[in-house]
Amino acid sequence: MGQIKGLYKLSRPMSTLSGVLAVVLGGYVARTGEWSKIVLAALVTMIVSASANAWNDYLDLEIDRINQPQRPLPSGQVQPRTAYVFSLTLAILSLVMATFINLPSFLIVLAANALLYIYSLRLKSTVLLGNATVAFISATSVMYGGVAAGNVMPTLWLAAIIMVAIMGREVLKTLADYEGDLAQRVRTVATVWGRRWARVVFYVLVGMSVIMMMTPYLFRVYRPVYAYVVALGVYPVVFYIALRVTRERAGPQLERLSQLMKYDFMIWFLAVVLGAAG
Repeated sequence: MGQIKGLYKLSRPMSTLSGVLAVVLGGYVARTGEWSKIVLAALVTMIVSASANAWNDYLDLEIDRINQPQRPLPSGQVQPRTAYVFSLTLAILSLVMATFINLPSFLIVLAANALLYIYSLRLKSTVLLGNATVAFISATSVMYGGVAAGNVMPTLWLAAIIMVAIMGREVLKTLADYEGDLAQRVRTVATVWGRRWARVVFYVLVGMSVIMMMTPYLFRVYRPVYAYVVALGVYPVVFYIALRVTRERAGPQLERLSQLMKYDFMIWFLAVVLGAAG
């Protein structure tokens, strides 16, 4: 039971929730009614994310001994080889399941698996390129919902917004992981450019995402309720996080702000659902 519980934690199901909801959101705005394929695509996304999480933890064992010692691998709940096999099995399962949606969906899942594996192996320890990779894959999730539903065009607005916002969150995470990354000589925007410039990049990306979030309303893609929810529900949390990201904040505090930023996306998802209704 301990091993199973460890694998469950290794997959980090709660961290996959935003990606799963993004797929459903993409299928919703596509408005084709292909819900069986949309739900299957959401399940495939959850499995791909779980596989990537396990692979990332497998490679980051030494770093996590410093940054996240409570995780399954550094705590000894799961053995490294078990994590490797678990990740590979999930990746294969996601490919098999994607074949039941359509060919474009299968190709997207194949590319996503490959890119996530390369990210953890090589791209993660790069200045901004690794962050951009995660942001791109996150943006692809909402497009994947549209592809599964058979109408990708309405998802492009959302993908652009998600790309910039997730990029900002990824830079924030480099600030949270600064100590462990520095000890292991991991090249990130925070360790190479310094924490001050990492904060500047974070503020720029947050500012861009704040502006971009309002564009679907300004171009009359969504109804006014979208703007109300974004202005009253999303923006206050974003501004609070921006104010709290200061040089005095320690890694765990910044990690909590990163998690709060992730949950704020859920409010934005609600804004999209309400704005696109009717």
